[in-house]
Amino acid sequence: MVNWRERISVNPRVMAGKPCVTGTRVPVAHILDKLAAGIDIEQVLRDYPRITRDDVLAALALPSSNS
Repeated sequence: MVNWRERISVNPRVMAGKPCVTGTRVPVAHILDKLAAGIDIEQVLRDYPRITRDDVLAALALPSSNS
């Protein structure tokens, strides 16, 4: 299982403090919105080439109150 704390960060100076994939400006909410819309992980990875499958899994593991 992926530890979301190793892959998701919150920095008030990046994307207004929204949870993002660490080292990127890809918000967790964008990943979750795509998945909720029925877009598969492979397409999400193509849409955001700087993230990995483990980053997507970490976004899914993040407690909902933080996204």
